[in-house]
Amino acid sequence: MPLRVALLGCGVVGSAVVRLLTEHAADLTARVGRPLQLVGIGVRRAGRSRPEVGVDPALFTTDSAELVTRADIVVEVIGGIEPARALILAAMQAGASVVTANKALLAEDGPTLYAAAREHGVDLYYEAAVAGAIPLLRPLRESLAGDSVRKVIGIVNGTTNYVLDKMDTTGAGFAEAVSQAQALGYAEADPTADVEGFDAAAKAAILASLAFHTRVSGRDVHREGITEVTAADIQAANDMDCVVKLLAICERVDAHDGVNGPTSGGVSVRVHPAMLPRRHPLAGVREAFNAVFVEADAAGQLMFYGRGAGGDPTASAVLGDIVAVARHRVGGGRGPGESAYADLPVLDMGQALTRYHISLDVADRPGVLAQVATAFADHEVSIETVRQQQLPADPDAPGEGRASARASLVVVTHAAPDAALSATVDALAALPIVRGVNSVMRVEGV
Repeated sequence: MPLRVALLGCGVVGSAVVRLLTEHAADLTARVGRPLQLVGIGVRRAGRSRPEVGVDPALFTTDSAELVTRADIVVEVIGGIEPARALILAAMQAGASVVTANKALLAEDGPTLYAAAREHGVDLYYEAAVAGAIPLLRPLRESLAGDSVRKVIGIVNGTTNYVLDKMDTTGAGFAEAVSQAQALGYAEADPTADVEGFDAAAKAAILASLAFHTRVSGRDVHREGITEVTAADIQAANDMDCVVKLLAICERVDAHDGVNGPTSGGVSVRVHPAMLPRRHPLAGVREAFNAVFVEADAAGQLMFYGRGAGGDPTASAVLGDIVAVARHRVGGGRGPGESAYADLPVLDMGQALTRYHISLDVADRPGVLAQVATAFADHEVSIETVRQQQLPADPDAPGEGRASARASLVVVTHAAPDAALSATVDALAALPIVRGVNSVMRVEGV
């Protein structure tokens, strides 16, 4: 008897899932032990012609609520919160296992889905929700289940990586690089979810939840996008033999409050652009590729790399999950459920340890370095390097005590709580000898 598969959504990913199910039907039957039969495809508009999908038009239906009640496995690739959540919960209630690529829903309400899967004795798999074809979530959830993961740092959004890569390698401006990404299909007409970091933040929440056995939602993730990254930032990184990447950083850390030193431990989860040394494995990730670097106590350092988006790569991950849950249907058993036993606190961004690259426009006169150094010392931030370069004088410099002679002062700090570093920048901006804070960017991977 075949296992009945229902598909919700038939866009780029859904169409690729249908094609792979059809093309590899014999192999999938051999791997599962029973045939996989596509019993329906839930869509918004059933009357639309879809010859590229290559299936019987009668399989298309707008009644997805009814469709999920007559399947053994439901594959959800429509995205968004609703109606995806309601349909997944209805499928589980009807006894179907679920495969989803819905990162936004998992980041917002993963515990509800896990609870429903547990209540109804079904599987919830979602490898395709993060990093497309890259086998990443299952290693975190299963292969490293006996280890202690300390840090997960990665490039998990291909659009932003393409944009930053083009800004670095061709000198393109931000708007020009985004236009190139859109022309190649790497970015949506409205790229906000990508360039403002929302997509990466949802993925970071999923990664942190799995890595640290702690519930982390998208709301817990500190998020900064790349819209403020300038050509000057790219050049400053190049001067340090670094590149700028939008990073998702999830780590176990000792909490700091910026005043009293270490407090209790917890989990730091953040997404922001950062300078990364070119020698770091993630620095060489080009164009729209994704890569994730994992550090664990026993396993050491692991690297996962590949295509993080697109119809075929994402469908590959979906098919892998379908095979896994189908095997459970045939042979008995279930995949792992939610593991949130650690219940670690999710730390505020101010408690995260990081480093800053700060570029200042300062008056060029005796005592300037001493005043700058004092601002760092007052906030217990240690300076690693200082580089000064004279700038053209400004005869019209306003403000009492501001000399016309100018200099560019670039400071790179040692690791410190982000709150202390941010307070230091505010203190520097208030100094009469500082004409402007030109740029501030975090430095990672050093």
